[in-house]
Amino acid sequence: MSEVKSLPARNEVPIELTWDLSVIYESDEKWEEDFNQTQEKIEEVKEFQGKLGEDAKTFLEALEAILNLSRKVSSIYVYAHLKSDQDTTNNTYQAMNDRARYLASLTQEATSWFEPEVLELPEETLSDYFEDEEGLEVYTHYINQLTANRAHVLTAEMEALLAGASEVLGSSSQTFSVLNNADLKFPKVKGEDGKEVQLSHGMYGQLLESTDRSVRKEAFTKMYEIYEGLKNTFASTLGANVKNHNYQAKVHHYKSARERALSNNHIPEAVHDTLIDVVNENLPLLHRYMELRKKTLELDELHMYDLYTPITGEASLKYSYEEAKDKTFEGLEPLGEEYKDVLEKAFNNRWIDVVENKGKRSGAYSSGTYDTNPYILLNWHDSLNHLYTLVHELGHSAHSYFTRSTQPHVYGNYSIFLAEIASTTNENLLTDYLLKTTEDPKARAYVLSHYLDGFKGTVFRQTQFAEFEHFMHEEAAKGVPLTADYLSENYRKINSKYYGDAVEKDEAIQYEWARIPHFYMNYYVYQYSTGFCAATALADKILNEEEGALDKYLTYLKAGSSDYPIEVMKKAGVDMTDRDYLERAMKVFEERLNELEKALEAIKE
Repeated sequence: MSEVKSLPARNEVPIELTWDLSVIYESDEKWEEDFNQTQEKIEEVKEFQGKLGEDAKTFLEALEAILNLSRKVSSIYVYAHLKSDQDTTNNTYQAMNDRARYLASLTQEATSWFEPEVLELPEETLSDYFEDEEGLEVYTHYINQLTANRAHVLTAEMEALLAGASEVLGSSSQTFSVLNNADLKFPKVKGEDGKEVQLSHGMYGQLLESTDRSVRKEAFTKMYEIYEGLKNTFASTLGANVKNHNYQAKVHHYKSARERALSNNHIPEAVHDTLIDVVNENLPLLHRYMELRKKTLELDELHMYDLYTPITGEASLKYSYEEAKDKTFEGLEPLGEEYKDVLEKAFNNRWIDVVENKGKRSGAYSSGTYDTNPYILLNWHDSLNHLYTLVHELGHSAHSYFTRSTQPHVYGNYSIFLAEIASTTNENLLTDYLLKTTEDPKARAYVLSHYLDGFKGTVFRQTQFAEFEHFMHEEAAKGVPLTADYLSENYRKINSKYYGDAVEKDEAIQYEWARIPHFYMNYYVYQYSTGFCAATALADKILNEEEGALDKYLTYLKAGSSDYPIEVMKKAGVDMTDRDYLERAMKVFEERLNELEKALEAIKE
């Protein structure tokens, strides 16, 4: 009987490959102490309710009490969720994570009166407060953001009711997460060496990159058999989540869930519409790339499981984690010494949880809060793709570090709209470095195809998700039931539109909606696409050493939420209110597609 490869248990992972969470809390007992003390602080915050109109001093004390409470709860939550994510089967940390989420819900409920009460104050009163109390000056933009959405804030009592129900209303998302990460049982499949490997979220991506077609076909087929078997359950969790988004928008007097989601960061809905329009206009480029993939792989039929394997054959570039660290420093050198110092902190101070272990949350992310390190979760496998994942997540973490080191706590975060720009700029810089340092035609073709695949996944694929997400919300708003069959039928149609006639209409792909966590995140995915395209412009400016480009970029990284996202990007040198940056990105895609076609011809010769 062949040997079965299995994932290590959490306690079998070398400590140097794990993140160091002791700098948040040195023990679970310390976390417990903070948790109990913070519960008491919640009651203290409630005492300010109804007193904002007294004077400027009381207003400032209330504001800072709420912000300080939020700051402490964030650290409690981050510690618990990171502990839970490193092993989702650990019941102790699952319970701590649930308690932290509950504490956050209590905090929202206890502070929900603040915004409505601020909005009830006459503008003249607020203006006088800022003149009378010098300590309020730093909060000017913060208060301006609150009052900008004055028409969409309910009474204090109604906001308290909604905040108190937030855990219940959002429970479908949590159910999906537990089911998808902890309870799904995936079968074993054959790897490239013929030995059985345990299928998992992390392993699935690796198997789809295999040059052995039977390996990727089996992984694809068996993965979607699991989701098809639970399609009605996933339709229930996703449908409830969409209904929650629509309900929250309706009661807050927004025209749609999209308007509400984008208004949080003052993003015009036109940004979302323009993205979908420009991408749809340029789908022939993706179709052309699919034709090239089919031709190069010499396939009579190109299937969805053929879209991730390198079209130049066996990977000519593959990196161990240690090698990837070196390439990260070399590829991101154009960002200067200040940026390099942050990278050294990330690698030397154990910000990164590297390898996949049993029960570990799938995928990769950067997470943290104002008083913690900006931690990174990986599920490392030696590949070019994971090198890109590493520099991507480091982009997030460096952004967080610069912001928190520069801004006061009130502005020590940033919107998702800005976040993906920092991470994807890193990816663009890495691509440029690899193309400049790689001479072998086959290796260059590999990098080019990887870039095009990345563009496909980040711009075309995420826009496909954004279009489907918007479709779901609009259909639910009309009262159309989001059944498993209805979701599957419409997902199949949009998938077919995006990939074109060169790709076979694989029946299994219609269930892909069931396994996408981002569909639970309320108009999140479009920002991958807009971020990639904006990053293309920024990286080009930095690489061409345009005057002031690097300084402007670092200013953006340090800005946090001290200004509206659109304005931050204008200061960085990119105006995202028009379509130019999207069309510029499409032009780069076309140029590199042309270059790949030439490189593949050169290999034949």
